[in-house]
Amino acid sequence: MSPTPPASAGRIVRFGIFEANLALGELRKNGAKIRLQEQPFQVLAVLLERPGEVVTREELRTRLWNAETFVDFDHSLNTAINKLRDALDDSAANPRFVETLAKRGYRFIAPVRFEGARGASDGGINGSAATLAQGTQGDLPVVNRAWVRFLFGLIQIMYLVFYVLALIRLDEVGIMAGLNLAPLRAETITTVVLLTAAIGIPLRLYCLSGVAFDHSRLGEKFLRIFPGVLLLDLLWALAPFLILHLIGIGGAMAATAALLYVPFGERTLIRMAYSNATPS
Repeated sequence: MSPTPPASAGRIVRFGIFEANLALGELRKNGAKIRLQEQPFQVLAVLLERPGEVVTREELRTRLWNAETFVDFDHSLNTAINKLRDALDDSAANPRFVETLAKRGYRFIAPVRFEGARGASDGGINGSAATLAQGTQGDLPVVNRAWVRFLFGLIQIMYLVFYVLALIRLDEVGIMAGLNLAPLRAETITTVVLLTAAIGIPLRLYCLSGVAFDHSRLGEKFLRIFPGVLLLDLLWALAPFLILHLIGIGGAMAATAALLYVPFGERTLIRMAYSNATPS
């Protein structure tokens, strides 16, 4: 077997508490060297070249297995992936680093940071991926991706409940607006609620379906529309003032402050779950 060294050789790649020196073929955990055979490490190196992207099994075979070498490729690759996961304390069921996409290949899903031999950022193969990983991912913790997606989905459901309840009780919204927000016309408030809910419902359904089916480009698409999502959420963050007579000024301020944080929390969750997402 004569594996081709990854074109990104010479880099140091950090992810979570791990550090991969692609020039030396070394993997370290909290500074301590981890014993990892050459083949699993080469698989890791190829995945790290394209964080957040799918690397097919055929690409791995072409890169790492000589075409003239007669081996049971499927068995060899599965063995390499299993050894790599053991070294990273990872699992196929709940991946934090290496995600398996059935019948397609593998994807490195954790935030990564590329550095030169002396710790400085450098260019080279896949420089855009390096900039992406370093500039937008290195500050984020490595957590169970399934939980991140679950939390993002819960936020979408929360907003859907807000919209649907507001539409069902639209007449009461107008009454409460007249009671608590006297300087504003009740018709204006109900119109804003109606329009934003009409926009928000399909938006939240799209986000919910995207995260449920783990659409690979959800992060990219969400951050592209994030300015609009932010404006929508800022308007709905004022909703607690509609029930000012029930919760008081202090309660309304506290609830609004919490809702103001939610869109930024959504953006952070998206960046944690989809490493190909770039900030808007």
